[in-house]
Amino acid sequence: MSIMNSQAQNLISPTHSADTATPAEFTTPDFKTGTIQHIVLFRYKPEVGGEQRKEVFDRFLQLKDKAKRDGKPYIVSIKAGAQNMSLEGAGQNFDQAFIVEFRSEGDRNYYVGTPAIADPAFYDPAHQEFKEFVGPFLTEHGALVYDFPS
Repeated sequence: MSIMNSQAQNLISPTHSADTATPAEFTTPDFKTGTIQHIVLFRYKPEVGGEQRKEVFDRFLQLKDKAKRDGKPYIVSIKAGAQNMSLEGAGQNFDQAFIVEFRSEGDRNYYVGTPAIADPAFYDPAHQEFKEFVGPFLTEHGALVYDFPS
């Protein structure tokens, strides 16, 4: 069984080929160091009410302290907010946004986990639990994720 999907393998640095990279290398804190911004947008199903949205919002923010590696938090920061009506008309009905900051691509890779990393020894169980929790509240294609170095 593959330890990384093909998209994850394409992210391997030039010094590591997809054939030789291990999940330990791909998820280590010093893999491609430098600030990574991880933007997440959620679009809820119409029947998801305010209390459920608040619970999702609160649980996401709690990942700052809950998501740990070797017993220590590794997320630098999480910023979040609800849609404030795109004046350009480009909001695409997304309801909430989150910006998660990491110190390296390795930390981001550890956080993301599945489907990029198949081996649970190399991804964060707290984030995996959150993804399983939030999934039923979202529309089809109700999550948009965009990562970039800054």
